[in-house]
Amino acid sequence: MIKNIKALLLVSLSIVACSSDDSNDSMTEAAATPGSAVFSKYVALGDSFAAGYSDGALFIQGQQGAYPNLLAQQFVEAGGGEFKTPLVSDNIGGLLFAGNPVAAVRLYFNGAGPAPVDGAPTTEVTARITGPFNNLGVPGAKSYHLVAPGYGSFAGVPTGAANPYYARFATSNTATVIADALVQVPTFFSLWIGGNDVLGYATSGGIGVNQTGNANPATYGSSDITDPAVFANIYSSLVTNLTANGAKGVVANLPYVNTLPYFKTVPYNPITVTVLGGGNVAVGEATVAQLNTLLYGPLNAALTAFGASDRIKLLSATTSNPLLIKDESLPNLSAQLTAAFTPSIGAQTAAFYGAVFGQARQATATDLILLPTQSVIGAAPTASNSGLGIAPPSPLNKFGITFPLQDTHVLIPTEIAEIKVATDAYNVSIKAAADSKGLAFVDTKAIMTQLSTGGIVANGFTTTSAYVTGGGFSLDGIHPSPRGYALIANAFSTAINEKYGSTLKKIDLSLYQILFPKVIQ
Repeated sequence: MIKNIKALLLVSLSIVACSSDDSNDSMTEAAATPGSAVFSKYVALGDSFAAGYSDGALFIQGQQGAYPNLLAQQFVEAGGGEFKTPLVSDNIGGLLFAGNPVAAVRLYFNGAGPAPVDGAPTTEVTARITGPFNNLGVPGAKSYHLVAPGYGSFAGVPTGAANPYYARFATSNTATVIADALVQVPTFFSLWIGGNDVLGYATSGGIGVNQTGNANPATYGSSDITDPAVFANIYSSLVTNLTANGAKGVVANLPYVNTLPYFKTVPYNPITVTVLGGGNVAVGEATVAQLNTLLYGPLNAALTAFGASDRIKLLSATTSNPLLIKDESLPNLSAQLTAAFTPSIGAQTAAFYGAVFGQARQATATDLILLPTQSVIGAAPTASNSGLGIAPPSPLNKFGITFPLQDTHVLIPTEIAEIKVATDAYNVSIKAAADSKGLAFVDTKAIMTQLSTGGIVANGFTTTSAYVTGGGFSLDGIHPSPRGYALIANAFSTAINEKYGSTLKKIDLSLYQILFPKVIQ
């Protein structure tokens, strides 16, 4: 269950030697050198990106292609030592805790969209594996989790107080990630942490709490935004401890969430006559006319009377129309709508319409529709996801069309702004720590922005953040693809070379696929 980088590299080099031609070009390439860095004992700290999480799961081949593992392979030629990863048990993904599934299997592309692979998880969390492990990437970890005793406790897994991924390889039930790193006395480290300090809030549609000003992480929920002051203190402590014995390292800042496919794939305005008519334009046109007469028209008239005409406008039969969403930042006009509709539809029905549309509006380009929302649009709300505690009857039974998408489906501008403010603050702390300790620095914020605004050209490929086709991201819309991880590893190598005068070689991105197949041999 342990990956030995040196052994695998020797095997791969042997294969290349046997299959190559007699050209001496590769033999004349200069060997990689460490410069002022010492790679003999490398440890990597971080979250799911460091672990190699991909396609919604952790699995062996994904772990092997994680950017720290790719870096470790580059370090070998420059004096790097053995690099061990706490590999899971299969390429299916998912986890078991006492035999019960606690994490889902990985996704693959079935030709139409993402689908779970066949099979069941075989990785048992309680079968703790023995390290020490160099790759200490923990899926789901936030900054403060790296210093939290008991984050790898078996007892804490069922309650959510501990992390199942860390529990299976922590040195003890009371261990911390940072202590498990320091005990190895690293000569070089990588640290990329902080994404999850805002990501849970973002992927939940902003249903968590912005904990800015709250200095006690023990009170935070899983979907909350970490207080930037807490992040700054934790991050400074991590870097101080990692460099205390003279170790050098590389750190990375954080991208904005709106550069990830999870937040930029589903358009805010997908409603057309073709969609409404199920491919039949005439039916769609009739549906638009009916919706305008029975719902959008009356709502627009009532809202106009209350000075809120911009919230809901009539649907168009010739252009794409925006989704209906709930915006909890808006003044609630439920009482006003109830009063306006009571004379025509009765008090009880009017009260229901008031409750549904009191904070409703049509989406704009400034909203981010979450990737899973794609499967919700047009579906019937249920008692559990309607926000009302009941399943609304027809005609208010189509999410995004006749019933507003809820908070969990969309990030609205106020929520996006909260995430940006926190991300910017975290990045200031990361850069300050890098500068104060003389560390290599990777600007992943700029890299992710470039991927989402045109792409990055390397080795004959243009890699972008486009979902499925862009090559940079996996099917979960958040984590990199194999090629994406290789691109990140190259960015880390570049930063290390620039800072320490090393001559690490770049990875050829053309050797890495953009999606894993259904069956991994």
